[in-house]
Amino acid sequence: MAQRGGMADRTLDTSGLVCPIPILKAKKALGEMAAGTTLEVVATDPAAPADFVAFCKATGNSLMDSGQRGEAFYFVIRRAAAT
Repeated sequence: MAQRGGMADRTLDTSGLVCPIPILKAKKALGEMAAGTTLEVVATDPAAPADFVAFCKATGNSLMDSGQRGEAFYFVIRRAAAT
């Protein structure tokens, strides 16, 4: 469904912020979204790739796509069903 390049249902730019702020903002944004929708997070913190993998495993959300565009990392996360 979601592919990189702005095809997510919502985009969250956390460029310039260091962890845990990008994770906290992503958690808040996902909490406002319906199950099955996608959030693309853009981050510049070098710790973000490992942090978002761990976040998705811990929360049950699916990391659909991730990578790097220039200096920024991107993560497309599908919101898990509400528990």
